[in-house]
Order: sequence, then C-alpha cells, then structure tokens
Amino acid sequence: MHKNIYSLLFFLFISVSLVNAQKGTVAGNVIDGEFVEPMAFANILVKGTTTGTTSDFDGKYELELDPGTYTLVFSFVGYNTQEITDVVIKAGEVTNLDVTLETNSLDTVIIQTSVKRNTENSVLNLQKKSVVVLDGLSAQSIKSSGAGNLASAVKSVPGVSIEGGKYVYVRGLGDRYTKSILNGIDIPGLDPDRNTIQMDLFPTNILDNVIVLKSASAEYPADFTGGIVDIVTKDFPTKPEYTLSVGTSYNPDMHFNDKYLTYTGSDTDFFGFDDGTRDLPIHRYQPIPGTFENRLLLTSLTNRFQKELQAKQETSGMNFDIGFTLGNQYDVGDDKIGYQASFSYKNETTFYENRNDGAFVKNFNDSSVNDLSSVLDSRGSEGINNVILNGMLGLTYKTDKSKYKANFLHIQNGESTAGFFEQDISQDGVGGGIEPLVKNSLTYTERSITNLLLNGKHRLSDDENAFNLEWKLSPTFSKVMDKAHRITPFQQSGEGQFFVSPSASTFPIQLWRNLIEENWAGKVDLDKTIDIFGRPGKLKFGGAYTYKFRDFSIDDYTFNIQGDDSFVADGNADNLLASENVWNPTTDSGTFLVFGDQFNPIDAYEGEQNIGATYISAEFNVTEKLKTVVGIRTELFKSFYTGQNNETQFNRASILDEFDFFPSANLIYSVNDNSNVRTSYSRTTARPSFKESSVARIFDPITNRLFIGNINLVPTYVNNFDLRYERFGDNGQMFAVSGFYKDFKDPIEQSFFLQAPTQLTVANLGNAKVYGVEFEVRQRLGFITDGLNKLKFNANVSFIKSELTMSDAEFQSRQLAARDGESVDRERDLQGQAPFLINFGLDYNDQDSGFQTGLFYNVQGETLEVVGIGLVPDVYTKPFNSLNFTLNKAFGEDRRSSIDFKVSNILNSKRQSDYVSFGTRDQLFSVREPGTEISLGYSYKF
Repeated sequence: MHKNIYSLLFFLFISVSLVNAQKGTVAGNVIDGEFVEPMAFANILVKGTTTGTTSDFDGKYELELDPGTYTLVFSFVGYNTQEITDVVIKAGEVTNLDVTLETNSLDTVIIQTSVKRNTENSVLNLQKKSVVVLDGLSAQSIKSSGAGNLASAVKSVPGVSIEGGKYVYVRGLGDRYTKSILNGIDIPGLDPDRNTIQMDLFPTNILDNVIVLKSASAEYPADFTGGIVDIVTKDFPTKPEYTLSVGTSYNPDMHFNDKYLTYTGSDTDFFGFDDGTRDLPIHRYQPIPGTFENRLLLTSLTNRFQKELQAKQETSGMNFDIGFTLGNQYDVGDDKIGYQASFSYKNETTFYENRNDGAFVKNFNDSSVNDLSSVLDSRGSEGINNVILNGMLGLTYKTDKSKYKANFLHIQNGESTAGFFEQDISQDGVGGGIEPLVKNSLTYTERSITNLLLNGKHRLSDDENAFNLEWKLSPTFSKVMDKAHRITPFQQSGEGQFFVSPSASTFPIQLWRNLIEENWAGKVDLDKTIDIFGRPGKLKFGGAYTYKFRDFSIDDYTFNIQGDDSFVADGNADNLLASENVWNPTTDSGTFLVFGDQFNPIDAYEGEQNIGATYISAEFNVTEKLKTVVGIRTELFKSFYTGQNNETQFNRASILDEFDFFPSANLIYSVNDNSNVRTSYSRTTARPSFKESSVARIFDPITNRLFIGNINLVPTYVNNFDLRYERFGDNGQMFAVSGFYKDFKDPIEQSFFLQAPTQLTVANLGNAKVYGVEFEVRQRLGFITDGLNKLKFNANVSFIKSELTMSDAEFQSRQLAARDGESVDRERDLQGQAPFLINFGLDYNDQDSGFQTGLFYNVQGETLEVVGIGLVPDVYTKPFNSLNFTLNKAFGEDRRSSIDFKVSNILNSKRQSDYVSFGTRDQLFSVREPGTEISLGYSYKF
C-alpha cells in the first residue's frame, strides 16, 4: 500500500515537473508613453483567449504560456491598444517584451506591430516622448549590443565618450561637469574627487536600464552641466539565471615583456588589498632623534622601514578576468521575493616602457626669446598591476502596491606600481643649473567602496491616479590608502657615480596617505497624475539630503646619509637601507631617518559637506502638440574645513554657505508623429571637491609636481539653453540637430602657480560661455540593398566654441610674460572643454543568428588641460584617435554560450599633452603609449 502511494506521488511529481518544463514565459515592462514611466495595472491578454495578466504597480508583468507563437494585446483606459504579433514562446525560456502605450483623447485606436519591430523601436519611443533630452539603453538593447560591461555599452549613446575605458564624458565636457548616479542616488567612485564612477565595474547582465540625461530636470541633482548617467540595476530575473564569464587580453607592447618593472609586495596583493606588510612601521607621533644625540633608537627606527627600494625587471603576464552573476525569484503567497548577485575579478598589467613627463617655462630674462626652457625632463619605464574585485547583492520584495529593495555593493582595488626614471631638473626653477638624476619609485594604493541602498516604492491607494511614494537611504564608505610609497632619487656625478643630494633631488622618502570618506544620502519623491488644463498631467515633488565627511592625512619620512656614502655609488637603491648600511652610534655613519620627521598637522585636513534639496515639477500638455515640464529645485550647500597651513588654522570653518534656486523648463512640440522640436532652459552648478577647497599640499614625488588647494574657491553656476530638432524613423533610425549655449559664472579651472611649472592649483579665473551644434544620425543601410538592413551607421558630431574672459590678474600676468610680437587676447578657451567631438560607428546585429559586430571611432579636439599663468605656458591635451572593433557570437544549445572578441586602439594612438606657446614648437608635458589590446572573452548561462 505504502509502496503504491509513493509510486503515485512520484508519478505526480514527475508529471507536474514535465508540465512546468514545457511552458515558457513572456515578461517585460509596460511604459506610459505620455510620461515615460512605468504603467501600473495595464492589461495584457493573449488575443482570442481569456488568458492574461496585468502589470504590477512597477509596470512589470509576467505571463506563462505553452510553447508557440502568439499575438499579445496590451491595453489601458484612455490609451491606444497595442497588438504585438509573432511573440514566440519557447519551453523553459523567457521572452522579453517591453511595450509603450500612447494616450488617445479620441476613440481607442488599435496599433499592430511585430515583436521584432517593437523591440527595435522601444528605446527610441521613450526618447521621442520624453520632454527632457535623454538617451537610453534598455536591458534588451544592451543585450543585443553584445557588450560585456557598461563602459562598452554606453559609448554607443550619442554624445558620450569613454575616457580611458572607464569614465564617461558627455558633449566633450570633462568629469567636473558630468555626473553618474546608481539607482537614482549619489555614489562616489574609486577616486572620490571624481564626479563619475568607473563604468567598467558593472556587468551588463545585472542592468535594467541606463539613462543619459542631457537637459536638467528638477528631481535630479543640480551639480551637472554635460549630462547625468543613471545606472539602474535589475530587481530580480524572471527565471533562475546563472552566468559565468572568463576573459583575457593581450597587448604586444606590454605583455610578455621581460623589461616589465615590479617589486615584492604582500601575500594578498592578488586580492586587491595589502595584508599589513606596508603598514606604517612606527607611530606617527614617535619623536625621531638626531644623529647628534648618539642614540641606538635612531638605528632601530630606521631599520623598521621598507628596505626594498629598487624596481626589478621580470616578464609581464597578460590581463585576465573572471565573473559570475546569479539571480532568481520566488513566490511568497501573492507576493514575490528575489535576488540578484554578481562578482567580478580583474587583474590588469600595464607597462609604459617610455613614460615621459616634462615642465617648461618661457625665458625669464629676454622676451625676444620664444623657445621654452626646460625645468624638468623625466624619461623612464613604469609597470603597473591593477586588481579590482567587485561584489554586489540585491534583495527585492514586491507586493501588489509596494516594493522593498536592499542593494549592497563593495569594490576593492589594489594598484601596485614600480618605475625607474632618468631626470634632468633645473635647480633655479627657470631653466638654469640642470642636474642629472635617477629615481626609483615603488608605490601601492589600496582603494575600497562599500555602499548600501535601501529603497521603497509604494502606491498609496487603489485609486487609478493614486499618489506614488519612493524613498531611498544610501550610506557609502570609501577609503584611499597610499601605503609605503618609496621614492629614491640619486644625483649623478660627472664621473658616473651616484649620491644622495637633498638640494638637487630632494631626500629619499617613504610616505603614507590616508583618505577616509563617508557619504550619507537620503531622498523622498512623490508623484500623482492630475488634470491640468483639462488634460492629464504629472505633479512631482520631494526632497533630498546628503552629508559627506572626509578625513585626510599624510605621514612622510625622509632619509639621508652621514659619512661614507660609497655603498650607493653604483646607483642600487636597495643598498640605501640594507641593515649593514644603516647608521649606528658606534660608526656614526650610514643611512638615518631625518631628525624631526614626525607627523605635521599641516599634512592633514577634515572636510564636511551638507546638501539639502527640495523640488517641485509639473509635466503637462499646453496643447495637443505642445508639452512641457517646468520645475524648480532648491539646494542649500554648506562646506566646513578643518586644517592649517603656515599662516592660518581652520577649525571647522565655514568656507561655503550657499542657498540657490535651480529652475528648469523643457518644451517639446510635436511637428508630426515622427518629428519633434525641443527647447529647454536650466540653471546648474559645479562645486569644488574637498581636495580643491582646502589648503592641502599634495606632492607627486615622481614628477616633482605639487598640488596646492585653494580655500577661496566658489561654486560655478551655469545657465543652459538647448534647441533641438529630431526625426525618428523605423527600425531604430533617427536624425537630430541640436544647438546649445552655456553661460558659466566662475568656472573652476586647473592652473599653474605664477612662474611655477611644477606647482598646480585650482581657481575661479573668469567667466565663460560655450556654444555649439550637435548632429546625430542612426541609419540602417538597407536603403542601399536589402542585404545591408542589419548594418547600422551611427554618427554623432559636435562642434563647440568656448570663450573665457580672463580675470584682471590672469590677463595682466599673460601680458607681462608676452613674447615680442605676441598679442594677448582677453578671451581664451575654457579649461576641459573640447572644441569638437566625433563619434562614428558601424554596427551589424543579426539577432536571428546571435551575431553582432561593430567598428567604432572616437576623437576629441585639442583641449586646454592646465591653464598657464605668467611665464608658464598653457597645456593642451592632443587628440586621441580611438578606433575599436568588437565581435560577439552566441552559440550552442539555446545560445547559452557566447564569445566576445575586441581590438582596442587599433590605430595605436598615444595619450599626449603638450605645452603650447607663441612662436615656438610645442613641448612635452606628458605622454603615455597604451598600445593596441586584443581581448577574448567567453560566457556561459546556466
């Protein structure tokens, strides 16, 4: 009897499993085309049946069906009904289908389209209907692009370029004027002084969508001018998803090179952190005795420091990476709970065999001499090993009217660098007294970010036009630790021997820099659909608060030799701190810690920032064809500083206290169903970072360049005007032409100190205006022949003119330093603004065969990088011609496997910046040769 019952239960279990295994799922998002946001409670029905479902309050839906081909009907009261044909359901698979429904004030219209055409047009439909100027990448478009990470995917957005394969720039404006946010809220990157986070940290299969906003809207932060990039991660997948990926890349100039420089690190460098090997060996307040005190303590303290000081040669390896993602959802009664997790590991080896840096000034004594005088000429090699670990876990619980989400992100980064340089340095700072030096450099920087996002979305009633409430709380903890940086310079005599010469080359130094930062961000948003002028409108209002705290300090220790220094005559830096060469009271000779080198409060600061914001905006139709969104945002910004220099001590001094209004207005006029005219105005800002708004002095011992903060900086304010015509075609095609004008008050610019080519600072140097025109084209080449319909040409070209009216001080300093016959204009270029930006791409995408390939070209014009003052000329970044090839092929059962092949920097361009001065040839500021890189990756979906 029991045996029969067990057999029956086993048979039923197998039967149910087989039935479920035979089914497939269609899932996606229903978008309200009127307001470009998720549509709650839309109806989804299989045509000719009673089988169907509704979208949840978040606009998402799922429908389980038997394998086959269906027509799905999407509808909502007051909106056109959308019929999607050729929806193919396969057993055990999820078919993704996003649909946008448009309003109709007349009788309901039924619009029929195929699933393929709907997918191709979905992102452009959002762009066409959005009142603000935006470009979007949906999960489907990211998937079809074959991109493995966000950096590869987002560069296909018009007007966007990726700097160094990591950082996003919009409209040729640098990092100061571009902002990235994660899930709608601020998050600092691995470099806390940047406004954007590294785009290559995010694998594409955890992304729900990416929005690049090019015009301001009241609900977004005011501190951007070029664009905001909002990275939105998935809540959870529709079915279990598990993906494993591995990859490697080879650079002929950098890998398997037996001249690669390195040194012995710690046992945990492979995992992106130091195990304590490089910790500060003595207490920062430990008094350092002098040799005159004749104490054995000095010998003991000197012996505790790192003894390996010489960069060693070995054969370099290739880059490699590994990653996995996993996610699933479960039913909890009528509710759902799900998770999404990802992990990635990257180990990158970079070798610059020819790293060159320079510093030049105009002739100090004779204005008839146009040629520049060299103050620093640095030539050498540098090996860099960079490890990045990235882990993310997201948990989401969803009910009929609420969604709760917790997202945890940790990024760990360790960068080890070894270099050897030959340098010629001017002793008088204006080109005279050139002395030859050699310099060994061993450095290690450990960075980490830990971010937690708590997020809730709620529909506050059953009413069709109920209030929607969303809240977010997100603490972030960042660390940047420079550990045991060892810079060992020797001067070279005429006989070829080496010696320590503090006056010519500075002391050998070991230093530790510690930066700890907290960022607490909170945000509340409410919205409601209401009638405005007899038409549906959307009212939004809310508030946000951000608190930031930074603690920065430097510990540095220098070394000298007393008595016989022959043990370093051969230039071997490791001999400097070898135990047998350390000073002791008996011999009264050898290497010793310099007296009085304990911690100095001048080398530390604390900063606090408070940003409180409120906003209100309304989106509505003025007429049937004219739509607008108007809003105003207020932000109260307070900044406090604790630190000191030789003249002044600051104790939580208030250095900025600004309350500002940031209005915005966007209008869109629908010329016809396929074309729009847009115009917009907004006021935005750019604020100084903690490091910039300080009296901190941060020294780069390799280049001898010193950054000095400016406590008197004020924020930049920008008035932005845009005008745009756009025309949309079928199959993801479009054409647009835009004009824009930006008026900058007090732009923050990086500049040299007067007559000091190795000292950098930041300053408000005048007012500026930027105006330009932008062309965008996305055109399939099927008009030539049907065989080319899957090949798409993308182009984005911007021509930009920037003019900054110099302050009296800068203008006078340029006039006094002018060469004979040189005319000095009151206007110059704005620092960081490229004069042109060109993006071209050919993209072939055959979704039927799972094959995608593309060739992409990007270049920015010569851009002012550092503003010259007085005798120090301007520095311009030279154009970097970036040509990249990508190929992605999915294959195998259900296309679970895919291969990525990429070639980066095909033209073998180099990154170079030069001093530019009147009547003479350009001189080198810096050059790096990244070489051509070939990458191969494989991923498998379980």
